[in-house]
Formats: sequence, structure tokens, C-alpha cells
Amino acid sequence: MWNNKSDNPNQPQPQSTQAQPPSTASHAPETRTAGVGVSVPPGVSAVRPSAPMARDLATLGASLTIKGQIIGEEDLQIDGKIEGPITLNGHRLTVGRSAQLHSEVNAREVVVYGKASGNLHAKDRVEIKKDGEVHGDIVTSRISIEDGAYFKGRIEIERKKQESKSEAESESAKVPVGVAN
Repeated sequence: MWNNKSDNPNQPQPQSTQAQPPSTASHAPETRTAGVGVSVPPGVSAVRPSAPMARDLATLGASLTIKGQIIGEEDLQIDGKIEGPITLNGHRLTVGRSAQLHSEVNAREVVVYGKASGNLHAKDRVEIKKDGEVHGDIVTSRISIEDGAYFKGRIEIERKKQESKSEAESESAKVPVGVAN
């Protein structure tokens, strides 16, 4: 009798595109493919490898306009218009491509894809991407400005506290050399 399944184990079997209800048979659970050559057991969701690690991220959409102070304890991406100070101590602010900021910013790091007008103070770093614009002073310990980015203002590179402590200790440890007669 003819069977739809091939007797050749090396030949690939056609797969149905219709959803099938789960089987109640007591055999080992099936796995499904989540990308190239990766199997995921049932009940486990496939995660994109390029997805960021689990960090809290708040987003303000492109249609929002906010006038006032923003204070937060999570990473923030802004795509709308903001007027007022932004404080995200220990967290990241991303200024999206469609964003327009008129703000004084304090954050751990600031990444600018859109337009930011006002002073930026980042404890770790500031990045201005190729289409980004910054009008204002920047105080940070590291900075990156890509080709094509626009920046008008002053940059102050802030040294880490550990470096300044070791410099102070080395200054106090120096022994004055006297002139012998």
C-alpha cells in the first residue's frame, strides 16, 4: 500500500502549515525550531539573540509632547518633544531619531540619534550618532561623535574619582629633594 511517508530516513518530510492541537499521547515532548538549527522545547519562548538583556526601558512615543521635569530609575527612550530637565541617575537616555529635546540632562549615559538642545551631563559616556544634533555643553568621562553628527558647544572630560585619588596620593608621596652644601 502506498504511504505518504517515505521509507528513506534521509529524505525530508513535508510539514503542514496548519496548526495542530496538542497531542495527549504520553511520548516525549516535541521541539520546535527557533532560527537556524536551534530547537526550543514546548513552553519556552524563543528569544532573539540580538535582543538586549532584561533591563527596564521606558519609551515616550513620537506623538508625545511633554513640558515638565522627568525623573526616573530606569532606562528611557524618547521619540517625542520634551521641554524640561531630565534626571536618570545611573541609567541610559536614548534620544530617538524623531526626538526634539530642550532639556538639561543628567544620566549615566546619553545616546543621541535626534536633536538635543541643552547641557548633557553623563557619568559614563555620551554618543552622538551620525544624524544626531547637540546644541549645548557636555560633561562626561567618555564621548563619541560619529561622522555626520552636529555638535555646537563645549566638552569637558570628567576624570574618574579613582584616578584623581591616586594622583593626589602620588603628589603627597613625593619627597622634596634638598640641595647639599
